[in-house]
Amino acid sequence: MTGKRADERSPEEVQDLLRRRAIFLRELAEARELRRRVAPRRSRRAEIRATLRMRSFRIG
Repeated sequence: MTGKRADERSPEEVQDLLRRRAIFLRELAEARELRRRVAPRRSRRAEIRATLRMRSFRIG
């Protein structure tokens, strides 16, 4: 940041700040949504691997 107070910024600086903030928030929302959709698969895969590991260590 430039260290200026909000009332010392020019309209162009304010517009640029708001635009960058909107882009950041949009990308953050996309990342959270992607993580939410991908995480169940990752945990399911981990469960399957753990089950296979347990089967391979059984005696008999």
